[in-house]
Amino acid sequence: MENKDPSRKTVIGLLDIYGFEVFYVNSFEQFCINYCNEKLQQLFIELTLKSEQEEYEAEGIEWEPVQFFNNKIICDLIEEKHRGIISLLDEECLRPGDATDLTFLERLEEKMGNHPHFVTHKLADKMTRKTLERGDFRLLHYAGEVTYCVVGFLDKNNDLLYRNIKDLMCQSKNDIVKECFSSMDPDSRRRPETVVTQFKSSLQKLTEILMAKEAWYIRCLKSNESKQSGQFDEALIRHQVKYLGLMEHLRVRRAGFAYRRKYDVFLKRYKPLCPATWPHWRGVAADGVEVLVQHLGYLPDEYKMGRTKIFIRHPRTLFATEDAYEKCKHELATRIQAKYKGYRAKGEYRKQKEAATKIESCWRGTQARKEKEKRAWAVKVIKKFIKGYMTRGQAKNTDNSEYLAFVRQNYLNRLKDNLPKTVLDKTTWLTPPAVLTETSEMLRKLHYRLMVRKYVRGITPQKKAQFQMKLITSSIFKGKKDSYPQSVAHPFADSRISEEDINTRVIQMIRNERIKYCVPVIKYDRNGFKPRQRQLILTQTAVYVIEEAKIKQRVLYTSLKGISVSNLTDSTIVFHITREEPKQKGDLVVQCDHLFELLTKLCVIANKQNAIKVVQGSINFEIQAGKGGAVDFSTGPEPMVYKAKNGHLMVVATRARTR
Repeated sequence: MENKDPSRKTVIGLLDIYGFEVFYVNSFEQFCINYCNEKLQQLFIELTLKSEQEEYEAEGIEWEPVQFFNNKIICDLIEEKHRGIISLLDEECLRPGDATDLTFLERLEEKMGNHPHFVTHKLADKMTRKTLERGDFRLLHYAGEVTYCVVGFLDKNNDLLYRNIKDLMCQSKNDIVKECFSSMDPDSRRRPETVVTQFKSSLQKLTEILMAKEAWYIRCLKSNESKQSGQFDEALIRHQVKYLGLMEHLRVRRAGFAYRRKYDVFLKRYKPLCPATWPHWRGVAADGVEVLVQHLGYLPDEYKMGRTKIFIRHPRTLFATEDAYEKCKHELATRIQAKYKGYRAKGEYRKQKEAATKIESCWRGTQARKEKEKRAWAVKVIKKFIKGYMTRGQAKNTDNSEYLAFVRQNYLNRLKDNLPKTVLDKTTWLTPPAVLTETSEMLRKLHYRLMVRKYVRGITPQKKAQFQMKLITSSIFKGKKDSYPQSVAHPFADSRISEEDINTRVIQMIRNERIKYCVPVIKYDRNGFKPRQRQLILTQTAVYVIEEAKIKQRVLYTSLKGISVSNLTDSTIVFHITREEPKQKGDLVVQCDHLFELLTKLCVIANKQNAIKVVQGSINFEIQAGKGGAVDFSTGPEPMVYKAKNGHLMVVATRARTR
């Protein structure tokens, strides 16, 4: 760039480099470009370390060696004299004989076979060999691996200008072209340098110029390949960051001290964090910084004090300090606000306190007057209540009318919350006061009638029929037979034997009579009292005793003169039968588990309520004309039925359970 001040001999130069080139096929041109980038990367590292070291020396900070990848080994591999790739390429171009690109590759394999950054198809292992052609060699650059094809290397390196063309260039009227060829001696008979040697010399001069200058770096990144705004290709950015060596630069900078700042600047920013430095530090800035970092708790290896600057090693230390500063700013602002608000609020409070005191005094006076009136009224009410209580037994008058009204209301309210829930509950009705005795009795009757009405309305026809039969059972057995109370809770069934379980022949024989009820029973023989399993069927006109397919006995309801049962818990029934015919069998003795159900059904069907008798002790029955028998009843620990020694049927029942 042009310098307009003649007194200052300064130069500003701009070096524009794109970076590494890695194509699908890389040849001689890519080799030269990548070699240039290797040299510039080496220069970049040296300049970076140099600037860091100079600043540390100027501040009196001890320089600590930084571990980083030094690509000098790759540069030596390419440019070392007599052993580098460039030297071997020039030898192959200049030597007599039949030199080819493949002989050049063989020469490289011979000289560099053990180098860690060089590999060919011949030198590679089995896995790497699959990625290399026989005419390729691979260099491990600092930014990655690049595979070069040796085809054309010798021809491109020997690309020399003819002498007449050089003479023509020297006669050019363009100053730049003429300057480029002016150094060439037209009379020189030396062999011209090869392309790669010229490139190496030019790069060496560029390096010397850069080393003599103060270098500043501008790293440009291409966000996407399509050159459009708003698109960010992460993979492309990562690739450029890697090839530009930015990570190495950051590692070099962070390996030393990540942050450095002059004492006065550092103290001015962070002095609120320490009470000793806030709000003003009266001494030297360096001493104030030392006090500040001691208060913040910096460890000795986290910072260094230079001549004019403080050096902080780790970013996390600075981040913690900055976070504390951000928090402190809010606290300082809060303190200022609190002081100002306190001042304003204090004056406002005084005014409000005076006003509140006046309002309170007026309000308390008003409340006291109201309270006085309430107490006076309460005294009158209590006096009247006590007088009413004392005259509660007298007739209603002006003295006890309010008390009696209170008593009535209180009793009715308590009665409302304690009404009986069921018809059978006769004990929960509250005892009324004397003035409400008659009213309480009327309310009690009404309430029970209402509960009975609700209960009756909720009864189904089936349940009603059950109750009617239970009522008949109660009229016959209640208070007479010991097992009756236990039977009340068990509902009656329509039949205990279904028609499918009755023999079809029996059904055909009694088909003219409608079957009303069936139940299994045990029949005892009249002679010997041997038990027999039978079915007892009640029809419209008669009782049938069935043995499988046979009708063992038919007893018309008209010939049934009585039914006897004991007063104990047994289930024995004796049917007394009128002997109208000579062949008519005698009385029937059976045992039925459903005694109350059977006899109730029989009473309903045959209208024999008055024929059932509950007997104590023994029941006599007729076996045949002129011959009789008896059933004796007693109690014991277990129920039994057997023939006694006196020839009677002995029935032992268990004792009735008492509640």
